[in-house]
Amino acid sequence: MNILVCVKYVPDATADRKFEGDNTVDRVGVDGLLSELDEYAVEQALQLKEKAGDDTEVTALCVGPEKAVDAVRKALQMGVDKGIHVVDDAIAGSDAIATSLVLAKAVEKAAAETKVDLVMCGMASTDAAMSVVPAMLAERLAWPQVTMASVVETQGDQVRIKRDGDVATEVIGATLPIVLSVTDQSGEARYPSFKGIMAAKKKPLETWSLGDLGVDAGQVGLSVAWSAVEDTTARPPRSAGEIVKDEDGSGAPALTAFLASKKFI
Repeated sequence: MNILVCVKYVPDATADRKFEGDNTVDRVGVDGLLSELDEYAVEQALQLKEKAGDDTEVTALCVGPEKAVDAVRKALQMGVDKGIHVVDDAIAGSDAIATSLVLAKAVEKAAAETKVDLVMCGMASTDAAMSVVPAMLAERLAWPQVTMASVVETQGDQVRIKRDGDVATEVIGATLPIVLSVTDQSGEARYPSFKGIMAAKKKPLETWSLGDLGVDAGQVGLSVAWSAVEDTTARPPRSAGEIVKDEDGSGAPALTAFLASKKFI
């Protein structure tokens, strides 16, 4: 079985994140990393490989700027067998629709070289949090989709997942090939070991452009995006805290009044 995991390079939530002048997310001038929610997809793909044996190969696919290769390298360090990085200046500013197009063309190109049985995704990206790319990707590939899986099981070409909803748990089955997304309840992702970090340096990592995928630059980018950020406001600086002293027994009422004014109680 061949598994392709879609991974995204996102701005580090602890960094000083900001927008560009065109209101797109700055992905170059800020520290980034592999989206935490995509780590769960990598973990589940690796677990499927470990259960299936050496006949299974896992590939990480990332679309993003040059620095996004770090997300692929992290997946390789975790245990993924090889990586694919789609990078092209024309992709900057693309929305979910254009992103799904590039991903679909990349999957098709990878499948032309080696059959792809399963495409795995995280439940959402930690920057946009739209949760729509897996469904769009499945539509473009004309594959079935099973989404929001908390448990994944395979037997031959059959896949069964458990999806936990607000009021019930569903068990859904499908036949490969499929697009599958997993939630953050599917199991903690492993940390790269020293051995894995060293081994990742020797693993194959291909770089593709839009031209390699047969995608016209006019089909992607901010100019053709169906959604756009119209305005942004910088986060206000953190104000100084308020100290409540209890020298004369008035501390408790003052604290209660403060919490009530902020609608905490």
